[in-house]
Parts: sequence; structure tokens; C-alpha cells
Amino acid sequence: MHKTIGIVAHVDAGKTTFSEQLLFHTNSIRQRGRVDHQDAFLDSHEIEKNRGITVFADQATFTFNGSHYTLIDTPGHVDFSPEMERAIQVMDYAIIIISAADGVEGHTETVWQLLKKHGVPTFFFLNKTDREGVDLEAVLDEIRGSLSDDIFNMAELTEGGMSEELIEFIAERDEALLEQYMDSGYDNAIWMVALKRMISRREVFSYGHGSALRDSGVLEFLQGFDQLTVTDYSDTGDFSARVYKVRHDENGQRVTFLKVLQGVMHVRDEIAYGEKSEKITQIRQYNGSKFKAVDVAHAGEIVAVTGLTEAGAGDPIGTLTGEVAFDLIPTLTSKVIFDSTIHVKEVLGYFKMLDAEDPSLHVSWNEQVQEIHVHVMGVIQLEVLKQIVKERFKFEVSFGDPKILYKETVGSSVNGYGHFEPLKHYAEVHLKIEPAERNSGITFENVCHANDLSIGNQNLVRSHIFERPHHGLLTGSALTDVKITLLTGRGHNEHTSGGDFREATFRALRQGLEKAENILLEPYYDFKIKVEMDHIGRVLSDIQQASGSFAPPETIGGKTVVTGRVPVATFMNYSTVFASYTNGKGALTLKFGGYNECHNTPEVIEAIGYNKDADPEYTSTSIFCAKGKGYPVPWDEAEAAMHLL
Repeated sequence: MHKTIGIVAHVDAGKTTFSEQLLFHTNSIRQRGRVDHQDAFLDSHEIEKNRGITVFADQATFTFNGSHYTLIDTPGHVDFSPEMERAIQVMDYAIIIISAADGVEGHTETVWQLLKKHGVPTFFFLNKTDREGVDLEAVLDEIRGSLSDDIFNMAELTEGGMSEELIEFIAERDEALLEQYMDSGYDNAIWMVALKRMISRREVFSYGHGSALRDSGVLEFLQGFDQLTVTDYSDTGDFSARVYKVRHDENGQRVTFLKVLQGVMHVRDEIAYGEKSEKITQIRQYNGSKFKAVDVAHAGEIVAVTGLTEAGAGDPIGTLTGEVAFDLIPTLTSKVIFDSTIHVKEVLGYFKMLDAEDPSLHVSWNEQVQEIHVHVMGVIQLEVLKQIVKERFKFEVSFGDPKILYKETVGSSVNGYGHFEPLKHYAEVHLKIEPAERNSGITFENVCHANDLSIGNQNLVRSHIFERPHHGLLTGSALTDVKITLLTGRGHNEHTSGGDFREATFRALRQGLEKAENILLEPYYDFKIKVEMDHIGRVLSDIQQASGSFAPPETIGGKTVVTGRVPVATFMNYSTVFASYTNGKGALTLKFGGYNECHNTPEVIEAIGYNKDADPEYTSTSIFCAKGKGYPVPWDEAEAAMHLL
């Protein structure tokens, strides 16, 4: 049986130490490494050793009680959380490590929500219980209050079956079992089947506790975990897989990691994904930084392959359908600064490699100002990127001060018209642009009749809408949260050629934005702050000054808790201030809460200084033809000139 398990946690909860203990107890490694000794098996990168944190989601393999495990140790630092989220999509089960000395911390709640979204069954290991002053019951109460009330102690599984408390816990959550319990009592085999089913459906969650550093409780946890988990992958059926991550080896060769979900894959098999089909040239099984080449990959395994040139994280392979949408989105952008003696295209090529490995970077090239930009979660990520570039590509880079990633949307429904008709070209497109639900992105609908525009050309319009990000007019930021409907269009049997509908579509979109009520959006944090009563006045004052909003404070376990929303721009550096005045005894949880209307639109527009009329990539002007010559018609006159109105 193949099982993929992920170790996830808030930074410094002890994930990597816990993973080392699992590998040691299953004879996968000969000696246990330690993060602080820079010899952890799974923190093999120099950057991880120097910083003492996990940056990359690395994997190891071990066998226990006849099951083959792939263990993924994920980053705990919020700056590298997109890497953690990409790993979550291929986990069969997750183990959340919670420091019993610190309780449920901010990032733990983010991890919990991601596991819930991806439907990953979850276990808890309460670590560092050897620390002085640890109150285990208080931590469990916190889990029940913040995460789930449906938790049970793994220690209630005994050699002879289950404790009375666990039997009743299960029966209370299964009506059929409860009836059976009342009629004929407890049957261990039936109860174990029910418990495994409940765990796999995320209806109940088990926990263990101990100290990973002291090797206390880890082996007992593994024994219980192995007993309570099951997978049912099959080598029969059509091949399907999901891409987990992309890396480049020391030779610069692209290596695609994927989870085989059904069927088998052999070296030299032709694998389909998207609209491509490519041959697998090598299959690798990684254990830490080392790998062995194999001839076949079976269902349930995570393997790395060479030969796939474009498949990215989350992409379906083979008969699998549906891409994975990731929640953790960078809210900052930064300019890449490098020595002018290095050719910009060379630097861009290297950053495109990094972009394949971490798609959240969204590496972009601004032709107008000749600059490379990256999207990041925070300043620690920029420091790590700087080291990565130096180690892998042998040159120095630095980064400009991170700036907020703004977006734009519309507040009213408008129609946009685009016409492109230089000599021997012809395309006209009419679009409806209307506001959509916040944080929904761009959606498309087609109500155009085939009598007006061929199905092929209708599909062209749709593909052009999604082929690249579109800019708003206020700051040139990405357009989002709009529904675009193709109303009608026209082509010409002789004169319409490649690219005409692209030009007409972009002009129609831009012309519509010229008439719309444009709205600037900024990223927001959802925050949770826990402090002593003495500090709540300062907290509420700071939130108001930061243009945030909050719900009425609550008192929980002797602490005052306040939740709300606040702009990233005003709160991104607040953790340092907060730690200072609470003497490190307060708890501040910040997680990305999507985009909402900007709190200081005029100041942002002025600071960015975007000139919509000087953007060479976008124009709202249509091109018409008369007397054998094309001529421009500005956006405010174009509607009257359209052929279909």
C-alpha cells in the first residue's frame, strides 16, 4: 500500500525534527539530524542549513508494517507557503505539528483551511510537551475552538481494541453504529472500519503528543497513524497523475514531480497533458536529495520524470481533468536589480526557470522600462531568492523595495467595441463587461450566434481573453473580478487573418473600460489578535489607524481576542510593533483575505503615475479602412462607427 503523508506546521513547531525521527525509526536514515546542527536529512539545501528553516518541500521514503510511505516535509514560514500548498494537493494524509508550548499559531489556521479545501484527512502531533509550563488541555481546547471539536486521543486505541470513551465518540457520530451499539454492543472490527472511514472523510481527527527532539511519543504516533490510514490506488485503468512540483537538476534539465493516481507509467511512454503529448525519458524515485532511476511508476507513488517540457504544478496528466486552483497568492511585487554587464535576456531566462519551479513568482518582463519583476510573499523570500540565484546561476542580484500588488475592477456594466481593419484585415468584436463577485477573477460567457460569427472565431475571442493578464486604466494593474460576455462579432472570408480577432478583442475590452466606473483594489489581511486585556485599547486604536475593521472583542481563556480585516499596505510591518509593546506575549495571526476596495485610491494612483494613453501594449482606438487605407478612430467615437450597430 502506497501512502503519501505531509508534515505541515507553523514555523519552528518542530516539523523537520519530527520527520527525522520517523525516518530514523523506520531505518530510512542511520542517524537523526537536527535543524540547529545543520545536518537534517530533509533540509539538504545550503540555504536551509544556514537559515535553520525549511524552504523547499522535499520528500523521503520509508517502509513501515508493509506500507510504502512518501513523506513530504513542507515549509512552515509564511513566505514559502505557496510551496507548502502545492505539496498539499498530492497528500493522502497530513500531520499538523503544533508546538504545545505556543498553541495554535497563525499559520496553523491557514494550513488547516488549505487541508480542508483540498479534502486531506488530518492528524495532529502536539510537540514540545517536555517544555516547562506546557498545559496540554489548554492546547486541546484551543484546537477544539479554532480548528475542530471532533478530535480524539490516539492513545485510546489499545491492543485489545478501543477505550470506552473512543467507542462512544465514534458511535455518537454514526447513527447506524449508535443503533448497533445500543442493540448488540461493540464490535472492534466494525468500529475500526468506521473510524478509518470517518478519518478519511475528515469527519474526525486524531492526535498524539510528545517531544520530537527527545524522541518521545513519535514511534507510538507512527504505529497509531499506520493503523488508522488506508489508500486504494490501482495499477489497472487508464493512466492519470497530478503534477506536484517542477525542479531543474544540476545540468539544468527540467524534472517534473508527479503523483500517480491510477495506472502505471513506463520509461518511453507517451504521456498526454493539455494539448501536448511527450515521451517520458527517465523516471526517478527521490529520497532526500538523491534518486534512483526506475523503469516503471505505480499508482500511489510520487516520482520525478524527465521529458515533460511544459507541465506545471497542479496540472492534470493523462486522463485526469481539472487544474488545481491555489489560494495563497503573493501580495507584493519587486524589481530585480542586476549588473548591467549581464544581458537582460540571460537573467530573464534564469528567472523563468525559477518561475517554473515556483509559479507564484509570476516573473514578468516590462519591455517599456526594460525591467524584470517578481511577485513575493515577503522580504525573507527575497533574501532566499538572492541566495538561490548566486548559488545556482553564479551571479549577484538584489531587489527593489517590495511594493503592494494592486488590482482593478469595474463598478458598472458597459459594452465595449473593437474594430480592426487595416488594409486586407478585418475583425469586429462586441463585449459586455460587468462587475463580478469579489476575488472571482475573470469569467467568460458567449451569447454570440453562429450566424453572426463562426464558432472558430468565437473560440478565438475567448482564448484571447485568457491568454494574458489585462490591465486596468487607473494604475495599469491587473484586471480582475469581471464577467466578460461576447455579444457579437464579424469576420471576413478573405481578409480576416491570424491576429485580427486578438486586436479587435483587446480594443473592445479597453474601449469598454474607458466608459466604465473603474475601481482600484488592494490586498487585505484577515487578522486574529490575542492579547492581555491591558493591551486591547492600543490594538483597537492601531487597527483603526490602519484603516481596518474589527468585530467586537471576545474574552477566551483569560485573553482578549479580536478579529477583523485590514489592508496589507498598512499592516505588513505591524508584527514588529506588536511584539514590542506586548513583550512577545501577544499572538498576531495574519492571513491573506483576498482583495477589496483600496482605502487610499487617489494617493496610490498618484504614486504609481500610470498613463493609460501612453501604454504601448494597450489601445482603445479602433482601426477602420477607407479608400484603401486604414485610419484610427478614438474610443469615444468608435461606437458610432461600428459595422454591427
